[in-house]
Amino acid sequence: MTDGCAIGDRLKAARRDRGLTQEGLAEKAGLSKDLIAKLEQGRRNSCRITSLMRLSNALDIDLSELAGKRERLRGERDGGSVLAIRDAILSPSLMNGLAGLDDGDAEEPTALPELERAISRAWTDYWGGDFGALVAAVPGLIAEARLSQRSVGAEAAGPLAQCFQLAACLLLHFGKTDLAAISAERGINAAAQGDDQWQWASVVSTFAWVLMYQGRLSESESLAVDVAARIEPSFSAPVPHVATWGNLLISAIDTAAIAGKDVSGYVSLASAGAERIGRVVTAYRTTFGSSKVAANAVHAFTMHKRPGEALKAARKVRTEELPRIAYGHHLLDLAQAYTDMRHFSSAEQRLDLARSLSPVWFRHQLAAHSIVADVREQQTRPSATIRRLARDIGLE
Repeated sequence: MTDGCAIGDRLKAARRDRGLTQEGLAEKAGLSKDLIAKLEQGRRNSCRITSLMRLSNALDIDLSELAGKRERLRGERDGGSVLAIRDAILSPSLMNGLAGLDDGDAEEPTALPELERAISRAWTDYWGGDFGALVAAVPGLIAEARLSQRSVGAEAAGPLAQCFQLAACLLLHFGKTDLAAISAERGINAAAQGDDQWQWASVVSTFAWVLMYQGRLSESESLAVDVAARIEPSFSAPVPHVATWGNLLISAIDTAAIAGKDVSGYVSLASAGAERIGRVVTAYRTTFGSSKVAANAVHAFTMHKRPGEALKAARKVRTEELPRIAYGHHLLDLAQAYTDMRHFSSAEQRLDLARSLSPVWFRHQLAAHSIVADVREQQTRPSATIRRLARDIGLE
């Protein structure tokens, strides 16, 4: 999330550029002057995402800019680059009025079954936290899916939408929120060219997630809820339809929790959907089930600073049902809850386990940076585990 104590430098510069005192910024953001002073003086190296969003909105800057969130692949690139993903998303031939522009796609399109297998492998890499492989694969996948869509039309709308959706998810981890928004919008438009509204709704759910990380909490929640209401399935609807509807409610839970709202209604609805299915399922490259709903309820309690209730709710989570990085997110929520209760040893164990799932994913998580910094600052003598984690994510 941050580069050492550089967040304080960024915060101070943005505050001064806008002619605000620390007191003025604190009032505008609804935070304490003490927090802002500690950040600017380097006595704190991080803070919770809820506080970061308030500061970024008060300063009218992007959350990623304030947090210093960036690509941290180090030696795991597999020859790919974020710029190549940008170029694939923003290809001039995608622009209105330039649809006939030759962008070099002269070869025969990949057969749809082969393309879909490649997309499935890429999503497996994503949920496994193998971001280096994805950076190398995504530009080519987008190009292949676009070529197939031009060749066969609506039949390839779903694969193209999933490629843009995948790029949006990956770019969010790298702090490229504007580019992620463009990619998600491209995915929505691609899905709309087909005849599967559930594929369309799945990409909308990703777009809601992008809006959340842009600090556009009201828009994010409204989008997820409105589309969920629009597609709400009947009791006898196919399982993928129920799962897609449920994942829109999951998006609403996450956004409303960050905004400090009561999410019990969303949790109840999503839980009912999960119970109707009765098992964990994968629909449109995303899982859904009772454990996912429970894990997001834990996240909401953590955002609301109710650690005891978070740990109680965690008993309903069957972690083996969560994809690797979803399990990692859950561990970070548990680490936050234990940190809030000052049970630092338990927090360290969850942090260390989360890192072991995917070190490259861990380095890109705002919550990981915040919790590691918080634990280190609260300990009189930081443990060897915390010192190692701090080095791994660039806090030392």
